[in-house]
Amino acid sequence: MTRSGYVLLGFALAAVATGAYWVGRSHSDAAMAIDSSTAPSTEQREILVYRNPMNPSVTSPVPAKDEMGMDYIPVYADDGGASATPGTVSIDPAIVQNIGVRTASAKRREMARQIRTVGRVDYDEEGLVRVHLRSEGWVETLLVKETGQAVRRGQALMTLYSPQIASTEQEYLLALRGVANLRKDAPPEFVEQARALSESSAERLRLLGVPEAELQRLQGGGEAKRAITLTSPASGIVQFVGVREGQFVTTQTEVYRIADLSSVWILADLYEDEVPWIRAGDRAEVSLHGLPGESLEARVDYVYPYLEGKTRTQKVRLRLRNPELRLKPDMYADVTFRVDRQLEAVAVPESAIVRSGTRAQVFVTSAPGRFEPREVRLGVAADGYVQILDGVAVGEEVVTSAQFLIDSESKLREAAAKLVAPDDAASRHQH
Repeated sequence: MTRSGYVLLGFALAAVATGAYWVGRSHSDAAMAIDSSTAPSTEQREILVYRNPMNPSVTSPVPAKDEMGMDYIPVYADDGGASATPGTVSIDPAIVQNIGVRTASAKRREMARQIRTVGRVDYDEEGLVRVHLRSEGWVETLLVKETGQAVRRGQALMTLYSPQIASTEQEYLLALRGVANLRKDAPPEFVEQARALSESSAERLRLLGVPEAELQRLQGGGEAKRAITLTSPASGIVQFVGVREGQFVTTQTEVYRIADLSSVWILADLYEDEVPWIRAGDRAEVSLHGLPGESLEARVDYVYPYLEGKTRTQKVRLRLRNPELRLKPDMYADVTFRVDRQLEAVAVPESAIVRSGTRAQVFVTSAPGRFEPREVRLGVAADGYVQILDGVAVGEEVVTSAQFLIDSESKLREAAAKLVAPDDAASRHQH
């Protein structure tokens, strides 16, 4: 072959390579831009503006290249024009398959959930008794000295010397003797005054906390004692002993704290999104670490109307019978709520929600290969589904996978569309 023949062959090979490069480049650009091949050809489609591929805020009315030599991307009139929602994305069906776009229908479903949390055993406050004296004095003998000791109602707790109680007992005895010594022919008003005096003395002793058994002893002819015996006002377990023998006590001194453990509380913690599901009367299973292998049935007794400031959780109270005293305060428990509430709601898979700052949105399939961004208002979430309060209707298809790729392209198109003034678009249509 001659020298000129080799030159012509070289030019031919270069032309073929250049053509192949631009064909591959144009095909790659189409895939990267997620453009629709089902739309009209580029010769027929109206171009609004050319967008910088790396910065959508930079546009050009004519074809251009950026500083890296990349072609500006055309924005067409049919890619989210005036009739389409800003940010609507059209994707070639082949590309939809390649990037793994999946959709699901918004359906009306019954939503319920099972909530698992932790809790602890606490005293039933209705069975908690704090013992205070009603008269100051000195502790002579402490009959119940230890915390954790079981006591019954009426059991002797301590003996107390109280000058006020001792003097009132003497007055009561004098009043009783005065009534007994009245003659049968005494004037009725004298009899009434004597009886009123004795009843007044007895009432003062009751107000000072003197047990009824002590009053009966005095009425039976007993003598006033230097120290009186104070008894337990309730049955339970001694949780706190606040005095010792020989100690001077006042009415402000907490002498004993007695807890009735035949009934206990379980205080469970719920996060804010779990609270709407729980209400009084709901059933729960309680498993305690100290009773392995056992599951106790309980019901929600009360839902507290405030949150804990540090943990941002809300407490729920359950009540359990504890006749054998196996449940002890401060035991840890696992609580499973079997929520009875069934909520009929429009719901979509939780994976369909795209959260962006303070907004939540989904992509709705408005046509094959065409995806429209839709802002939604969310309700409760359960079992992988989210309630849609507003924004999506029953039967609409929402994107459940690869929506973040669509979201990126949607934001780019929306930003580019905002750069095209309405007057400019109108002038293009006139031409």
